[in-house]
Order: sequence, then C-alpha cells, then structure tokens
Amino acid sequence: MIIEIQAQGMSITPSLRDRIRRRLLFALHHGSDRITRVTVRLADINGPKGGRDKRCHITVSAGRLKNIVVEEVQADLDIAINRTVDRVKHTLERRLDQKRVNLQGGRGGPGLRAAADVLASG
Repeated sequence: MIIEIQAQGMSITPSLRDRIRRRLLFALHHGSDRITRVTVRLADINGPKGGRDKRCHITVSAGRLKNIVVEEVQADLDIAINRTVDRVKHTLERRLDQKRVNLQGGRGGPGLRAAADVLASG
C-alpha cells in the first residue's frame, strides 16, 4: 500500500506525516491486501484568516473496488483527519462486506435457494 500525503497552503511536520500514516495503517488493516494507494490531501483553505477551514481529502484505490473518496472540513486539522479516516474505514468495511455477500450468493440469493431446493427434494 502506497500512502501519499500532500499539503496545500500549509506545511506538514514529520511527526504529523507519521501520525497520519500510522492512523491509516491501523484503520485500513482489514483491507490492506486490496489497497494499492491512499492519497491524503490536506489544505488550509482560508490561510491565516482562520475559521472552519482545515480540509482533509482522502482517496483510496483498492483494486477492483470502486475508489473511496471522502472529505472533511473542520476548524481543527486533527479532527478533520480523524473523521475522514473513520469514514474511509467504514466505507471500505461496507464495500468488502458487500463483495463478500455477493461472492457467497447474496442474502437469500442463488446459493441459499439451491441448498433449500436440495433439502426440500431429499
């Protein structure tokens, strides 16, 4: 998994870069075998004016799964990062669960119906 962290209108300290990287690795460990790239874009929208202007935009590329794109804007950069990572984690888990259900024939899908037909005829 390649993790790319970019910043616009702000600088990223090595400790912030490391914190983001560790947070992503922990949050996305269930799907890490499918994830090829994670791009994190941080921005200070209003610059020195302040206000609710810290943006965290994360894009996750995970093989055959559709790209996951999540963005949060908050006054505090850490809150924006944490909320974005949480939303990415939940979206990835939901998509992996859906894929698993589809591979197993779905809920009440052909796989279960075929088993029920065998039991009914036997």
